Amino acid sequence: MGKLSLPNGQYIDQAERWSKELTRMRSRGAGDIENAMRGIEREYGVEYTTIWSLRYRKDRIKKIGVGFYERLRAAYALECDRQLRKLRQEIAITHPDHVAEAQALVDQESHKNKG
Repeated sequence: MGKLSLPNGQYIDQAERWSKELTRMRSRGAGDIENAMRGIEREYGVEYTTIWSLRYRKDRIKKIGVGFYERLRAAYALECDRQLRKLRQEIAITHPDHVAEAQALVDQESHKNKG
């Protein structure tokens, strides 16, 4: 499989951001990071060891595989969609006075993810 490598590390930087945000979305708190990373591996096929390395040893990573990068990108997009569905469900059961504010947030995030 090919490798992605740019002099300024843009691909690695983006992968680091996606992996950290994906882990945050899947985690139930600070003590749940490892479980979240393992869950990402199980659900999305994104290797735990590479997620771990991006989080704790990014300075040692020189290249990442195209396949990993694309799986991580797809996992991040799917997880964002899952989080938006959860928020929409919460909006549906929330007191009507709070729905407009929450709906505006969902609309804003939906627009951001499409752009």
